[in-house]
Amino acid sequence: MENGKSEMKNEKFDVKNLSLKELNKLSEDIRKRILEVVSAKGGHLSSTLGAVELIIGMHYVFDVEKDPFIFDVSHQAYAHKLLTGRWEEFVTLRQFGGISGYTKPSESKYDYFSAGHSSTSISVAVGAAKAIKLKNEDRIPVVLIGDGAMSAGMAYEALNELGYRKYPVVIILNDNEMSIGKPIGALSKYLTRLKAGKFYQGFKEKFKKFLDSAPKDIKYMAKKVEEIFSVHGVFFEEMGLEYIGPIDGHNLEEIIETLKIAKSLKKPVIVHAKTIKGKGYKQAEGYYEHWHGVGPFDLTTGNPLKNSALSATKVYSNKLLELAKNDEKIVGVTAAMPSGTGMKELIQEFPERFWDVGIAEQHAVTSMAPLAKEGFIPFVAIYSTFLQRGYDQIIHDVCLDNYPVRFAIDRAGIVGADGETHQGVFDVGFLRIVPNMTLFAPRDFASLQKAVEFAYQYHDGPCAFRYPRGAFSLEDGIFEAKDFELAKAEILIDSDEIMLIAYGNGVGKAYNVHKILKEKGIKSGIIDLRFIKPFDKELLRNIKAKKWYVISDNAKEGGIGEMLSEFINEEHLNAEIESFEYPDKFIPHGDVKKVEKFLKVDEESIALKIESDIKKGLFYTLTSKLKI
Repeated sequence: MENGKSEMKNEKFDVKNLSLKELNKLSEDIRKRILEVVSAKGGHLSSTLGAVELIIGMHYVFDVEKDPFIFDVSHQAYAHKLLTGRWEEFVTLRQFGGISGYTKPSESKYDYFSAGHSSTSISVAVGAAKAIKLKNEDRIPVVLIGDGAMSAGMAYEALNELGYRKYPVVIILNDNEMSIGKPIGALSKYLTRLKAGKFYQGFKEKFKKFLDSAPKDIKYMAKKVEEIFSVHGVFFEEMGLEYIGPIDGHNLEEIIETLKIAKSLKKPVIVHAKTIKGKGYKQAEGYYEHWHGVGPFDLTTGNPLKNSALSATKVYSNKLLELAKNDEKIVGVTAAMPSGTGMKELIQEFPERFWDVGIAEQHAVTSMAPLAKEGFIPFVAIYSTFLQRGYDQIIHDVCLDNYPVRFAIDRAGIVGADGETHQGVFDVGFLRIVPNMTLFAPRDFASLQKAVEFAYQYHDGPCAFRYPRGAFSLEDGIFEAKDFELAKAEILIDSDEIMLIAYGNGVGKAYNVHKILKEKGIKSGIIDLRFIKPFDKELLRNIKAKKWYVISDNAKEGGIGEMLSEFINEEHLNAEIESFEYPDKFIPHGDVKKVEKFLKVDEESIALKIESDIKKGLFYTLTSKLKI
């Protein structure tokens, strides 16, 4: 193993020649490496610790050089990264310039597909299987998907076609929370081993042929006998897939034996594996949501190395709970993120009025529309990146008939280490174009409470407000938190020359830019737009400053700069504008300040650009090519 481990540090590790004892030692080494790095850097933990043996089994039975290895969400794929030449580089996990916390083809040829959102894997496998068939190649897609991801409709859409097309695909169902079929003692284990064997698979095929030609009365009795052997897999087998399991997802011998059988069938197969979340680290073993994604922590005690500061999520949660205690018509929903969105406390307090619907953003959004229709006051709390998954429902089921559903958009802006798949930068652009939608944003904790109050009182149609992960960039008390008034902006600091026009968390950044410019002897003002749909046209018409700089943590394309540029053209205003929103690219993972500096939209870069413009006398419009 020492030689193997050394080799593993530099290149893909070949597990196929290892003994069972060596494979088990390898699983221990991988868990140790994951714990070393994640405890120091943060990352996903419990799910990836629970998948180690399954991933080793995948690499042992299948050929990662040619077979598509497809990881759903892919936050559980750390063992795969370590087995494919990233042992030393793993220390850079989720750091700016380092390796991603998810699979990423541009990072490694062994990462077949990018992932970060759930329930896409089986669809990817079906597409890969179609390509393999058309190319007449000897390859087989293998999927690792968790039971949580199987709660989303997209997984069943893919299974529905796969069961019909019968492409050879092996799907490993990593069951670490919900029991699809609870194994019952020794008999269950015996039946599982029986089902995984060649005898049973051959017997079942012959049995089905017999059933097809048997008389109806015999067919009925025979079908009942068959069901005894299919207690755990009836659902999948009715969809046209072979089913094996449940197996012990930490028993490498059983995993390898089962995957070999599944591979040999040349059909779509579900391998149901029971695993323990957090396996190998006692503090994280079992269902503890806070061990899913963690910051740096002490390996001995499990305690976080940094105390949790007050967050926008917590402020939102506390305020909505306060309102809900006084108004029984307030209801709410989240999609598999009760703690992350702050809805956990409301679900616990009012389980009949607040719901977690699982990984089902589409359903979450649509289900709130009839509640609004029936006179309730629904709040939908979803991360910006996941709200993308319910976009059609926002348009078709909420906005079309103007139902007053309130969207609390968490994790708006750059979210840091999760990177491209999770950055919350598109909600401004994709919501701004939807008729009947009202959009607004708070700038600090105090104004977030005012935003929740405004949303609660707003009954004229759907509305959405956004707030960042963690804390705002603006401290409370710098500016008074006033009540929100529809379409009303606020001049925080006036100026005749330069105006920093900010939205939401961008106000804090604008304030810091203002302070930097002030130290350089440059006067600037700040406007908090507060609303961008509708926005305060009257205030903007009458400001004296003719040089506008837009500061907001959203994508530039379809963003606030474009909105204001259109306004300037329509109103024939004598104003010049430049946007410091995020450029038209997928934003890499890493510390938020480092990422913004890389994009040249951090406070120092903005201040330097404004200073340079003043010295050169150059001011660009959004019709010019912007260099950010």
